[in-house]
Amino acid sequence: MGTTKTEHFSANQNQIATMLKALGHPARIAILEFLMKVDSCICGDIVSELPLAQPTISQHLKELKNAGLIKGTIEGTAICYCIDEKAIEVLKVYFSTIADGLESKQKNCC
Repeated sequence: MGTTKTEHFSANQNQIATMLKALGHPARIAILEFLMKVDSCICGDIVSELPLAQPTISQHLKELKNAGLIKGTIEGTAICYCIDEKAIEVLKVYFSTIADGLESKQKNCC
């Protein structure tokens, strides 16, 4: 397998790619949607909501957290998860920039 050569890209490009890669699984999208609905929860809440086993949910939470999309705080013996608003703002700015750029382009491209 080849190297990704991420050092040739900006920190912002690498951050966006990491977040979008984490969002590349429907279970992770479902987890984010659930977290938006409930604001914050523990892993067991998500297990009750989605048709996945607890270890699978935990792995998806780990991927989302590593990508910076969610935060987790320890509450007793459980970890309470919520969406990281800063990460969502980064994605919002990124996609707004793309949308604004497309609107200013000619409509007859390709």
